[in-house]
Amino acid sequence: MHLTEATTDDIDVLIEYWYALASDMEQYSEFNTLSYDSVGDVPEDGFETHFERDDITDYLVEDAGETIGFLTLTEGEHPSREFTRYVRIVNLFVEEEYRNQGYGSAVVSQVKELARANDCDHLKVSCEWHNDAARRFYRETGFEEKQVTFVQQVD
Repeated sequence: MHLTEATTDDIDVLIEYWYALASDMEQYSEFNTLSYDSVGDVPEDGFETHFERDDITDYLVEDAGETIGFLTLTEGEHPSREFTRYVRIVNLFVEEEYRNQGYGSAVVSQVKELARANDCDHLKVSCEWHNDAARRFYRETGFEEKQVTFVQQVD
């Protein structure tokens, strides 16, 4: 398994995987309800802006010449903290037929290597509170629960 940095030629597969991930997240909160009825309705400009920014990188998760998922990373800083520079896993998606086979853990391991290479000292990730599988996965790959995000609709 390896990560390949995505290019504009990969936008269609990024959108396909993002839509699958985002659709699956709808079950956890009304705030996750998509405004797109199908993957074909998702505009390309969301991922196009990623390629214009230095702090966001999209990767394809590949194995044996086949794309099996995607990953979006951002970098950031907390200059007032002891742990200053971080990499955040924004999106991590592995196709269902490849789950529970070690691919996600291998991705996290490679993200750690990328973080080290970019002089980052910690990783961040968030997931839906009621997504027990994701929470278990991140705990098993060495993450600790640190913060809770609250949300409220503005009427």
